[in-house]
Amino acid sequence: MLHLFLDFLRTLTTPDRLIQLLSGVVSGWLGYAMLAGIVFVETGLLVGFVLPGDSLLFTIGVVTGAGQLNPVVIVLLLICACMLGDWCGYLLGRRAGPAIFNRPDSRFFKREYLVRTQMFYEKHGGKTIIYAKFVPIIRTFAPFVAGVANMRYTRFLSFDIFGGIGWVSSMTVLGYLLGEIPIVRRNFEKFVLLVIFLSLVPVFTHALRAKLERKPQLQPGD
Repeated sequence: MLHLFLDFLRTLTTPDRLIQLLSGVVSGWLGYAMLAGIVFVETGLLVGFVLPGDSLLFTIGVVTGAGQLNPVVIVLLLICACMLGDWCGYLLGRRAGPAIFNRPDSRFFKREYLVRTQMFYEKHGGKTIIYAKFVPIIRTFAPFVAGVANMRYTRFLSFDIFGGIGWVSSMTVLGYLLGEIPIVRRNFEKFVLLVIFLSLVPVFTHALRAKLERKPQLQPGD
């Protein structure tokens, strides 16, 4: 079962395999619905952090550039799926936040991820909703934490619109523009890893900064 799931994730981040999937089993609007559903789960449900985010959007951009998807339709659809997922996560946080925060760890749930997102939120405030879109794991839990913190819905919405549009548009357009470059197609997996690495840079930076801030200050004469 795990092998099938991992193979499916690989299909979502490999242009040729995704093209075969979209032109075969899930062609037409079913394919659009599948991609939108994956983005919704990745952003709206707390177990969605296991799904590809940046790499999926980059691959969708490549597939769109190959003429397999309508660029306007897919971008608008994924933006809507992203924001619907965020709103779902926000409402879940408002209604069931404390209970989920106290839930013990399981295979698909780590309390550490919520705590890490809460620290990120406390540091950056409402702008976290925008920043988080470009940070794996944090992206999934940020709307939930905003709901737990009782952020006003209108304020959450104003940040979320900018974040959702910016994230979906930038990743898909990047794949659309770079996908037909021969060196990118020949080394696609390396470019996907580069995209993932770049998206993780804010996480590493935040962790390093937090570690430095936790270091005890040296007292005079030490």
